[in-house]
Amino acid sequence: MDVKGMIAAERRELADLLDGLPAERWNAPTLCAGWRVREVAAHMSMGFRYPFPRVAAELVRARGSLNRMTDRLARRDAAVFSPAEIAGFLRDNAHHPWTPPVGGSVAALGHDVVHGLDITVPLGLDRRVPEDRLRVLLEAVTPRGARFFGADLAGVRLCAEDLDWSFGDGAPLYGDAQDLLLVAFGRRLPEGRLRGERSGRFVAA
Repeated sequence: MDVKGMIAAERRELADLLDGLPAERWNAPTLCAGWRVREVAAHMSMGFRYPFPRVAAELVRARGSLNRMTDRLARRDAAVFSPAEIAGFLRDNAHHPWTPPVGGSVAALGHDVVHGLDITVPLGLDRRVPEDRLRVLLEAVTPRGARFFGADLAGVRLCAEDLDWSFGDGAPLYGDAQDLLLVAFGRRLPEGRLRGERSGRFVAA
């Protein structure tokens, strides 16, 4: 698996997609509560632009809260940089070696793919994540990872309708593989994307 190649391709494709968005859509809501497209896109490039000492200082300022730190930086960067600059950060850093604190390259791919879907799903854009990238991420889904992202999968079996993949035990929850990946990452989806008796648990209010 050329995971680093997948990451580079994902970043370039998302940069192209962002470049094509009308200006008003940069203010549209995303699956990340409280963040518009511009905050999610700005956050995606944070790891490229902030060296570790700066991140450590920002974390101290946020009193140790990673969520508080990333929220503040995303909002600040979204206000400072133009849409063209934010898209450019992804394109220019397609091969940047950044990875999250845990999970290595696969986690970095997940970061890019899931945040890309955080943008495209609520915008109603029919972007299909390539199957090879999806399979890497789906095979990496674990109960521990789902809990980390706040996904309540108790009593549910995720069953992809477009790929041969399932995860968990319990009542089947049907949907496209990339939508089920979002569920495993703790996202709530627009109505109509999932099927099953427990689907309401994973639908946005």
